[in-house]
Amino acid sequence: MPELYFHVRWPDGETQRCYSPSTVIEEYLTTGGVYDVGDFVERSRTALGIASDRVREKYGFACTGASDQLGQIEETAAAYAGLDGAQVAVEALRNADGSAR
Repeated sequence: MPELYFHVRWPDGETQRCYSPSTVIEEYLTTGGVYDVGDFVERSRTALGIASDRVREKYGFACTGASDQLGQIEETAAAYAGLDGAQVAVEALRNADGSAR
């Protein structure tokens, strides 16, 4: 399966490199897209769930990398739960070799 990394900038300016075991993330996030934190978490949850299901269909087991990544996103997002208008920017979508999508 083609892995994909999505690089995001959180409301405090911190950046994070996130992992998806499938390119399905491109259907939910776009380079340059800016999302309210809650919307970003929901989009990530949906896309990473689908990605994990695709791994399960192909290999017979769910992708722990996808669930671990979602856990990290949810943990980071919790810090911004009380901030009105807090947004996450998607800075890049990259292939596993680092090339841009």
